[in-house]
Amino acid sequence: MYGLRKPFTSTSYESLQAYGMDLKSAMILFQVIGYTLSKILGVKVISETRPDHRARRILLLTSIAWLALLGFAALPLPHGVWFLFLNGLMLGMVFGLVLGFLEGRRMTECMAAGLCASFILADGFTKSVGAWLVLHGVTSTWMPFCAGALFMIPLWIFVWMLGQIPPPDPADEKERQKRAPMAAADRKRYFLKHAPILLAICLAYVLITLVRSLRADFAPELWKALGMEATPEVFSLSEMWVALGIMLCSGLFSAYRDNRRALRHGLLAATAGLGILLISLMGLRWQWLGAFPFMVLTGLGLYLPYVLVHTTLFERLMAVTRDGGNLGFLMYLADSAGYLGYVGLMLAKKFLPVPDEPLVFFTLLCGWVGVLGMLCFVLAQGSLRRMLGSEPTTPQSS
Repeated sequence: MYGLRKPFTSTSYESLQAYGMDLKSAMILFQVIGYTLSKILGVKVISETRPDHRARRILLLTSIAWLALLGFAALPLPHGVWFLFLNGLMLGMVFGLVLGFLEGRRMTECMAAGLCASFILADGFTKSVGAWLVLHGVTSTWMPFCAGALFMIPLWIFVWMLGQIPPPDPADEKERQKRAPMAAADRKRYFLKHAPILLAICLAYVLITLVRSLRADFAPELWKALGMEATPEVFSLSEMWVALGIMLCSGLFSAYRDNRRALRHGLLAATAGLGILLISLMGLRWQWLGAFPFMVLTGLGLYLPYVLVHTTLFERLMAVTRDGGNLGFLMYLADSAGYLGYVGLMLAKKFLPVPDEPLVFFTLLCGWVGVLGMLCFVLAQGSLRRMLGSEPTTPQSS
């Protein structure tokens, strides 16, 4: 899916304009607006999707997204950017459909950690593919469609493989509760009952999404500002180390049998991730971190809490509360708020007096997000204690 979404961000589209802004910013903005709308619609669509409809919806959405890249290439600029809105609108629901195959299992953290590691690695790898195509003569406007073509056949194969995964067994359902589609009344009831902890986690997630998305979409500009050439290899290598660290950290939570303890420790690990982010800023400021370790550490610091929300916090919250429902509802509630915030940030960059240098703006935002995000996770810990009291809800882990 990232092969249909991210390759165009590997180049800067210098000197090209669209609707009063540079072309790359317009492309990112239009795609993110579509992606955001998709997340908002996904609160309903993903939470209500039946298991037997997931695979066909993934194939339909990704096929339309690929054809949208053809429209971007074929239509004269700047009007082709409207097809990136369609591309984002289709792709925004794919992650929730895939996650639906994995949730509610004793091994959910391991599988979801692998899934999240794959999109961290894919962020760099698909940029490498895009940069490689441009180096070999593909124009910047046709590059996104050509890159997507390389990924479509593997995508169909892997969706078929997803469809072969058996449903959760009785032992999974006993430990993590049975997952089921949620109607509007179910979603409203669940949110109102657990609003304090949900709002704290979602606010932290929104803040992290702002900086994570900025780092991903403007990686070439950040590498250049740090004094390194943004080659195809550097995209993949940096994100490979980030993905490995995240997969190891988040995958460990599958060893927790006690859902309450896993949720509490997951919040602590998310807080620690933002601590890594702040340490990386100090390292850059005091010049004991070079460009490559700085980008790797910021990736770890941002992706650790971001991925833990996907793999552990909401998954275990569902298991702890045992009020029925599914992970897709909580994830798309957070994602819709996060991407709405990113759209606001992209618009604010144009109309507010923010630093023009990408690295200055990125590090400034990282500092605020690190501090405020840690505060949100502390508030979530307090809400958890009030919600659960002192009694564990499941047997203690060995």
